[in-house]
Amino acid sequence: MVCHDNESVKFFYDISKKNISETWQTKDLVVVSLGLLVCSFVIFANILVMLAIFMNRRFHYPIYYLLGNLAAADLFAGVSYMYLMFHTGPWTSKLSIGQWFVRQGLIDTSLTASVINLMAIALERHQTIFTMQLHSKMTNHRVVLLIIGIWLIAIVLGLVPSMGWSCVCNTMECSNMAPLYSRSYLVFWAVLNLLTFTIMVAVYTRIFIYVHRKSHRMSQHTSQIKHKETVVNLMKTVVMILGCFVVCWTPGLVLLLLDGSCESCDVLTYEKFFLVLAECNSFMNPIIYSYRDKDMRDTFKRILCFPCVGSQQEGEHSGAHFNTLEQEVLSESDGTQRQTAPALAELKSQPRY
Repeated sequence: MVCHDNESVKFFYDISKKNISETWQTKDLVVVSLGLLVCSFVIFANILVMLAIFMNRRFHYPIYYLLGNLAAADLFAGVSYMYLMFHTGPWTSKLSIGQWFVRQGLIDTSLTASVINLMAIALERHQTIFTMQLHSKMTNHRVVLLIIGIWLIAIVLGLVPSMGWSCVCNTMECSNMAPLYSRSYLVFWAVLNLLTFTIMVAVYTRIFIYVHRKSHRMSQHTSQIKHKETVVNLMKTVVMILGCFVVCWTPGLVLLLLDGSCESCDVLTYEKFFLVLAECNSFMNPIIYSYRDKDMRDTFKRILCFPCVGSQQEGEHSGAHFNTLEQEVLSESDGTQRQTAPALAELKSQPRY
């Protein structure tokens, strides 16, 4: 087995039959312009989320720490992708093998951290809703360990190709989309992300079924309209979460699977656009997980237009996505405790599912 550590990046691109533009073409300019625009939104939105969580004490709970870590991962994704934009096109041929692995490793690490954070948030919501709490009782120590674990996994997966799982020593395995990556690694990475997605689907589906059953039992104590609003509101949130993930990630993951398993398939035509689409998930996350939260929106207003917005009113609660069913019913009922107390007593007396 011969290793080609001293070869140029162009050597591997020629083997994979992936063209490196010698001059800037229209397609290259469109992709880079679109990518930089997406990166700008990603960086701005996630910095805003991190500032809001840091400034507002109401967000000093495990779920918001995980949201902050998700924002940090997506911010890193934006910076990594911007780095990619300035090292693509005609600039690619000037990269050394080490620089190329750094470019791709940053992308892999940031996107992996973002996806794992999404799953961690889903599991945290599952735990709190099934114990009828607004916020998890997870200690700060455990949250820190969870966040460290997320980044360790992401960094390891980002470093794996540069540590040997590549085609530098086996050019027959070179990928078409990422010419220095082994096809088997791309299949592994795609399957891992699809597995994560499957877990998220299962978790949110179980949450919805649980809340639907509980809200149905409580409907005799609350108005049918408010009951339907609670269920529909949760359904919208779940559909947004899963729908955004499917739309942004599925095309790229399918393309990776085709690249790893089908040598004759044309995967280069849309690969750059699909990568931009996957990156879009990094600025959709703050919208879904944060902008739907009323306290978060108020904090954003204070940050962006402090002189124009008065101080935040006391006694406000977070939005529907982060509330348990108990909080939803309390906030959306007719406002009388007499009406909701029997329902809550019945709900708490029910066995856990």
